[in-house]
Amino acid sequence: MENVVTQTQHHLYPNSNNIVVFLKTHNHFLKPFTKFHTQKLHTSVSVSDSKHTTLLVETYHVHNSLRILLEKLQSQDSNPTHILIQDGDWSKHQFWAVVKFLRNASRFSHILQVFDMWKSIEKSRISEFNYNKVIGLLCEEGMMEDALSMFQEMKIHDLKPSLDTYNPIIRGLSGERKFDDALHFLNEMREFGLEPDTETYDGLIRAYGKFKMYDEMGMCVKQMELNGCFPDHVTYNILIQEYSRGGLLQRMQKVYHRMCSKRMRLQCQPETLAAMLDAYATFGMVEKMETFYRKLVNSRTRMDDDLIRKVAEVYIKSYMFSRLEDFGLELRSAFGATDIVWCLRLLSYACLLSRKGMDIIVQEMRHARTRWNVTFVNIIMLAYVKMKDFTHLTILLAQLPIHGVKPDIVTIGIVLDANKIGFDDMGTLEKWRKMGYLDRVVEMKTDSLVLTAFGKGHFLKSCEEVYSSLDPENRERKTWTYDDLIALLLKPIGSVNYLKPK
Repeated sequence: MENVVTQTQHHLYPNSNNIVVFLKTHNHFLKPFTKFHTQKLHTSVSVSDSKHTTLLVETYHVHNSLRILLEKLQSQDSNPTHILIQDGDWSKHQFWAVVKFLRNASRFSHILQVFDMWKSIEKSRISEFNYNKVIGLLCEEGMMEDALSMFQEMKIHDLKPSLDTYNPIIRGLSGERKFDDALHFLNEMREFGLEPDTETYDGLIRAYGKFKMYDEMGMCVKQMELNGCFPDHVTYNILIQEYSRGGLLQRMQKVYHRMCSKRMRLQCQPETLAAMLDAYATFGMVEKMETFYRKLVNSRTRMDDDLIRKVAEVYIKSYMFSRLEDFGLELRSAFGATDIVWCLRLLSYACLLSRKGMDIIVQEMRHARTRWNVTFVNIIMLAYVKMKDFTHLTILLAQLPIHGVKPDIVTIGIVLDANKIGFDDMGTLEKWRKMGYLDRVVEMKTDSLVLTAFGKGHFLKSCEEVYSSLDPENRERKTWTYDDLIALLLKPIGSVNYLKPK
């Protein structure tokens, strides 16, 4: 077969200058590309390159003109209407870029002024789309009077409002607790022949939840279904989130199960899972809390530190100290080693009074080159105090400058409380005073989980009691330093006066 093809090729194209390409497809030979076809292809490519170059040049000019326009707006005391007059006109792209800039700069009055001028230049700009976009923007920013003014202006121009007009207005009014006005526009929609959609009702439901009007939420859903508009996954997510925040666990669970029965389980938003986790943690329901914790982690959604603390507090109050280590390792695997992850792991072994466990975590921190903070130090110190391991406590106190850690009020409280149970190292306070630490304004930089695990201690409790007993004028008369607090609580001990000389 190869010989036949070769002979045929030589017979048809004896001239060696011809470029021949044979393509074989399903045992058929396609038409060969000769030099003529190649030249035609080159010409086509040249035309394409020319068009591409023209497009690039045009894009460059568009971006350059937009850059110049935004630079004008950034100058002090710039007035967009004056700039528009100078420029003569703006394209749609330029106008909306200006609107975005003004919105980010919170210059909303300028948005309305420039919109009035821009649409007066070209009457076709008086359109439902442009009005809806501006009305939506105003509603999102809570400028309902201006939004309603624009709405009336639409009617003057005989523009027909749509769902994109009404939905932001209903959402905005209900968000300001003006439910009578919101329902007025809901009824007006129907008069215009517009049926509310799920977005319409979702705005109302979220607002009812915001103001803890949970019965109204339920009635709104029933009315929604009676009108033939059935909740979608967005509606269910809103309901679960709002019931969760309100602590209405039964309603929350009922909606969640209903959502799952409609095969919407995978459409449960991370915010919804976080809200349910938060609710179960609030009520200390460990099993359900862990179920939704795993769902949230599996969604690859990073938990915020406050929610992590809330879950950890449940473990601490349930004396599930070893679970803190597992919790920290799971978070590290999912999101990396953060300060709160190290805090959880240190707390786990500190609460178990395991010196070996704490040493292992400290070694890991050293290998990871983790920067120490006062929370880490205080956790370890509190464990040493509980174990009455004053030798290691003394060593750690001496290492604080090496770790670059300055004491906070918790650190000082640990030292003073330790001295009440046999730790003889009040010289540490004198050393801190010489270093200027006690002249600083009182700060609480220790993570709240530490106080949850170990309590406030005698010094902190005494500070709160004495401070609260002062009259308001004395509390506010000056900025309180550590020395001020110590002076309120301590008397001279032995031959050394630990009050700062006046």
